[in-house]
Order: sequence, then structure tokens, then C-alpha cells
Amino acid sequence: MSTPYPFTALVGQDDLRLGLLLNAVSPAVGGVLVRGEKGTAKSTAVRALAALMPEVAVVAGCRFSCDPGAPDPACPDGPHEAGTGVSRAARTVELPVGASEDRLVGALDIERALSEGVKAFEPGLLADAHRGILYVDEVNLLHDHLVDLLLDAAAMGASYVEREGVSVRHAARFLLVGTMNPEEGELRPQLLDRFGLTVEVAASRETDLRVEVVRRRLAYDDDPAGFAARWADEEAALRERIVSARALLPRVVLGDSVLRQIAATCAAFEVDGMRADIVMARTATALAAWAGREEVVSDDVRQAALLALPHRRRRNPFDAPGLDEDRLDEALQDAADEQGDDDPDPDGPGGGVPPQGGGPESDGGGSDAGGSDDGGTDDGGADAPGREDTGSGDAPAPGGGGEQQPVRAGEPFRTKVLSVPGLGEGAAGRRSRARTEHGRTTGSRRPEGALTKLHLAATVQAAAPHQRARGRSGRGLVVRRDDLRQATREGREGNLVLFVVDASGSMAARQRMSAVKGAVMSLLLDAYQRRDKVGLVTFRGKDAEVALPPTSSVDAAAARLESLPTGGRTPLAAGLLKAHDVLRVERLRDPSRRPLLVVVTDGRATGGVDPVALAGRAGRLHASEGTASVVVDCESGFVRLGLAAQLARDLGGSAVTLDELRADSIAGLVKDITAAGRAA
Repeated sequence: MSTPYPFTALVGQDDLRLGLLLNAVSPAVGGVLVRGEKGTAKSTAVRALAALMPEVAVVAGCRFSCDPGAPDPACPDGPHEAGTGVSRAARTVELPVGASEDRLVGALDIERALSEGVKAFEPGLLADAHRGILYVDEVNLLHDHLVDLLLDAAAMGASYVEREGVSVRHAARFLLVGTMNPEEGELRPQLLDRFGLTVEVAASRETDLRVEVVRRRLAYDDDPAGFAARWADEEAALRERIVSARALLPRVVLGDSVLRQIAATCAAFEVDGMRADIVMARTATALAAWAGREEVVSDDVRQAALLALPHRRRRNPFDAPGLDEDRLDEALQDAADEQGDDDPDPDGPGGGVPPQGGGPESDGGGSDAGGSDDGGTDDGGADAPGREDTGSGDAPAPGGGGEQQPVRAGEPFRTKVLSVPGLGEGAAGRRSRARTEHGRTTGSRRPEGALTKLHLAATVQAAAPHQRARGRSGRGLVVRRDDLRQATREGREGNLVLFVVDASGSMAARQRMSAVKGAVMSLLLDAYQRRDKVGLVTFRGKDAEVALPPTSSVDAAAARLESLPTGGRTPLAAGLLKAHDVLRVERLRDPSRRPLLVVVTDGRATGGVDPVALAGRAGRLHASEGTASVVVDCESGFVRLGLAAQLARDLGGSAVTLDELRADSIAGLVKDITAAGRAA
């Protein structure tokens, strides 16, 4: 086993270290989510924490880590008699993003269960993590069905495996720690709320700190064991402090005045439910124990709020998480004034920050450890009957032909589902029909690998004709491996939603562009909720560009859309061809994820020889490859040329006008893409 990087050798990252250590002191805090850019020691810090966790007593030979002082009466390896047990190091179990359901919850031998009536069960990662740490790197990329299982186990403290009436239950109480890079997509709100604390990490911009990071990492890589030995005393001292804080924790007093501050703070930030209040109380208590105090003070509450509330405050999904510290101080002061009790912290601010374990270079902030208004009115210039924009790049022109400053998006609205026709086999999501491991049962087939979802009726039907030949004599059914049938199921998949947005001069009227951006923002919000990948292609002037390559980070697409400038000619064909290139590459990278093309334009192609005909040919290229599409028609004015509708026909998709889109929701007005696909 490789030598882990010492926790005390981490440079900076005070919030990260404090969040992890508070969970080591009080696992009831509920875990920690670490958000930050790549290369900021997120994984290094989590793995280093394992060496600091106190040992746990377990029943000898129990695969489910039962506590010998209070063994689980329903343990599959039980029943156990209370005893002394044996001690072992607390486990840190890593859940890979691509793990199967059986690997997470365990596997039940269906063949033996049917033929012998025995519960032959192989424990999964949830059993291994019981009374330890369950670590999920890139937790935001975890598939939805695994997230559902984690939510169930976290809520009930137990894991249930059920297959056709045969069930196994075992205790699964663990410290959930996750790391993620927000650039790769956000986390489901339900799972986000299950993390007790959240911390943001970023690499330091201070030269001295960065130098120290590199120096320590190189020393570790050259001699891991020797490097760890040099930090052994600091590690031992920190481990002892954790043990002392755990012993002090039951004696810490959480006074009514402090509880009122906690409640007032959660109410001021309008967090949902009561979990935030409870987590703040537990965190403030752990902070007091960590500082060696037997009473929680106001500074503990403030620090607890900074750790427990940023991911729980009510916000738009595209808003960055965080907490307004001035507003926090105001809420705490208001609560104190109501009580007539100021309750200062005798230790002063920063008393809860853990020791760095190294010289003066450790005093700074985050680094890694080498680890791994849209005012104005529409002047109608670009939309006057029969008029086309004549802007030519950067030079201003009447009607918005030149480049215009970005305008803010209009208010987003709720949309209905735009789905891709047919039955896919892509990643689990919530948009289009697909064959999945979860959903309604539609049939059966022979299993190609390990059996995961038994189709009982089909299995019995396959085994029934062979019972006499197999010498069946009793009531039990004689089942062979060849009789087993896998249930085929239909659910929903996530798609690649590629937006192709016209940013030319004809779209530059501020009021209209605000509405266009509001419509696209609404679709982005829908894609966020349906677990899609998104991409953004824009076209203006002489060419098109990929403003955002396909990504799971819908937040990034929203940010690029907000800063999108407009002006110039309308190279519609270039935009469609650029989209074709993007989709071609994505089909190679992820062939099972089906695309949905959303073109936002008034259809007025300009520039070059016969640009409208050229755009039509580009649209038919997409249609020939079966790409599902919808055109959001942004043309306005009394005289309409209908060019966007013609583009939709060339694409083999459907169209909706911008006025209809702004009035209500896109899906209440656009015909279902599935129907349009059949008509095409």
C-alpha cells in the first residue's frame, strides 16, 4: 500500500482542512463537499484524513463492521453476541464514478436464492464504508441511479438490496465526503443538501506558497516514506488533538442564546427545511470542542454558517454558491441585539483554524499539495420590411449591424420537454426515451454479463420445460444459469443539447436580444434539470465559433450566453456547419448520447453568394444524419419572410416564433419533436 501524503504537510487550504477535521471530531456533522478547480489538493487532503481517524472496534469476522458493544440484530453475518471485538483503522472507501449498482450496494446470488432459498450476499462499498468514510471523487458526475441509492442510505442509515421478493438489509452509516470541479457540472440539489459542510478551494496566487507546494510535492514523490516520517510528529499531535476534541464534545454546552443566533441566521438566508439549523448546531459544537472550549460562542456560529450555509441558501441554479459575510454579520448582530447578549468569543477569530504543522510559509490561503441592464427600446431598424443588415464586422451600422455591447437575458420561464425521437441507449437522464437499467419493465433477454435485474416470469418460463429432465422431486424449482433472464427496461436518457445562436446585426435590437437570451436561458435551465450535456455555437460577422464545447457544466453555458456580443452579418450556413463539426466529433467521443440541435435565428442569412440557399443545404446535411432539431424563429415586424420556418423544414425539425416562446413556454407551443421527426 502506498504511503499517503501527510495531512499536516498540506500548504494553506485552511477551510478545507478545517471542514475535514470537524467531521473527524464529530461525524454527526454529516460530511463535506469540496468544490474547486483541478489541481488544488482536494483528493490529496481527503485521502490524508484517513490516517488521522481514530480506530474503530468491530466484531471479529463480520463483513459489515458491526459494533461489538451494540451489534446490529439484522446483520446478514449475525446474530452477534456483545463482546470486546477487535480494533482496526477506520476505512476510507472510494466510490468510482463508473461503479455499477451491484458494486455499490452488493450483489445477491439470484440463482441460489431461487433454487436453494438461501441469501448468498456479497457486500458492496456501502458495507465497507460503514462506520468509516465514503469518498466520491467527481461526485457531480455520479450517475443518477447511484445518487438515488446514496440518498436512501444516507437518509435511513441502512442499505437494502431487494430482488424479486428476496431482500437483504445491513447498516450503512458513513461520513460522506465528495470532491468536484464546478466546471464539469453541478450536483443534484437532493444530494447537495446531504453534505453537512461545503468548502471552496483555489490555488494560491502567492509565489512563495506555490514554491512551497512544489518543494513539498517533489520531496514526497522522491521518497514518500521518508517524507511522511519527517511529518510523523505533527501527524501524531493532530491525531491526539482529534481524540481530545472527541472526548470533550459531549460536555460542550450549546446555550439558548446561541441556538437563537443559529435559527435567526438560517431564517435570514431563507434556507429550505431544518437540516441547516441542525448542521450549524453540530458544527458550532464541534468548533468549540476543537478549540478546547466547553461552551459555544458567537464566533463558532459565524464559522459554522460559513461552512454549512453556502450550498443551502436559496439561489438560481446559475448563481455561484457563496455567502454574503456582511449580511451574515448583520443577522448575527440582530439576533444578539434581540437577546441583549453580545457574547464575544474569548479566543477571538480564527481559533478554530487547525495547526499547519510547518513554518511561516503555511500562513497563507489556498494552494494545493501537489495533488492530484438591458434598457432601451427596439428601434426596429433591423426588422423593417424587406430590410437586411449590412454591418460588416466591427464598424457600427444602422439597425445594429455593428458590434453591440452584451445585454442581460430576460427573465427565464419554465419549459416543457423537447425530446429526441426513437429509443436511445445514452447516459441516464430525464429527457428522451431510452433503454436503461431503471424504469418500467418492457421485456426480457438473456443476460450478457452479471445479472442485475431479474425478470422472474421469463426465468420461470424458461426453466419450467426442463424440470422433469433435471430430476425435480421436491417443491423447489431447479434453475440453471441458462434459465435466467434479464429484465429490459425503459426510462429516460440525457442528451447533448447544442445551441446555435444568431448573434448578427439583425438580432442586435436590445429588447429583442434580451428576450432571445431569456429563451435560451430557460432552455439551459431545463437542460440542467434533465442532466443534459450542452454546447454553444454562435455566428456573426464572417464566421461561426464554438463559444462553449459540449460540457456537463450548464453554468458555463449560461455565463457565455450572458457575455455574448452581437453585430455584423449573418453567416447562418457557417453556424450550421460549425454545429455539424461539433456533433461529428461528439458522436465519436460519446456515440450513445443523442444530440438535439436548437437553432435560434430569424433566418436572414447574409454574406456571400446566395447565403439562404447555402444555409438550406447545411440544414439538409443535418437532416440526412437524423439529427433532431428545433428552430426558434426570432423574426419580428409586420412583414415576415418565413426564412426560419423554411430552415426548420430543411433541418427536418419544427419551428416556433420568438413571440410565442416569450409568451409562455416553448413546449406548450412547439409541436413535439418526436411527431415532427415522424412527419419528416
